[in-house]
Amino acid sequence: MNIKLLLFFVLAILSSCKTQTPVAENKPANNNTPPPQQVVNNSPSANNLTSKVKFKLENGNEAFSLKPKENGIKVESADGSEIARLTVDEQNKIKIKNAADATLGYVVSKDKYWKIENPEQTKELYILRQQADGDYKLETEGDRQIYRIKRRDYGWEIETPQKESLYKVKTKENKIVLRDKDDVMVIKTKSDFPLLAIACFGMDVMTQEQQSALAYAIVLAGE
Repeated sequence: MNIKLLLFFVLAILSSCKTQTPVAENKPANNNTPPPQQVVNNSPSANNLTSKVKFKLENGNEAFSLKPKENGIKVESADGSEIARLTVDEQNKIKIKNAADATLGYVVSKDKYWKIENPEQTKELYILRQQADGDYKLETEGDRQIYRIKRRDYGWEIETPQKESLYKVKTKENKIVLRDKDDVMVIKTKSDFPLLAIACFGMDVMTQEQQSALAYAIVLAGE
């Protein structure tokens, strides 16, 4: 009888062990599992211009190029010499320097507009401002209008305040082309470059350094 009782208790213990839910080792519960770490690149070099952009003349000769650098871009002439260096900070403010390392000014990005400021940042030289209809105007500090940049089916058209056509930006045969009022090609590129940024090179009141910096600001904004 004692042997039967002993066997009964042994079998009961074994049965109890089998029905227990095993505990996984070294595995935290799902709700305690930390999310995978995401690496966010906030460096100024993480801009939208990742390869060299070449601009050519109608005859196929190179006019100038924009070459990406670690914290901005370099504007180079056809022979590779430096025209300007554009460096960008954490707020996407662009400093414009010439080949002699002199500061020429800044481009400051705001909501729906960009400002070109003097080297001391005490004066707004030009403002490219988006309008309610999606078009743009280039103005001086005193809100004097210089250009109207009108959206067209083919791209953009630069006009005077009196609606006289000055330049057109079009896409044709896998090229982006800037043409003057006589339909003469000014520059062209095969690179993937915003058409609005190309229009900056038709704003003749600005220097090439200012045009390039404003175009670069538009690239950074993803317009």
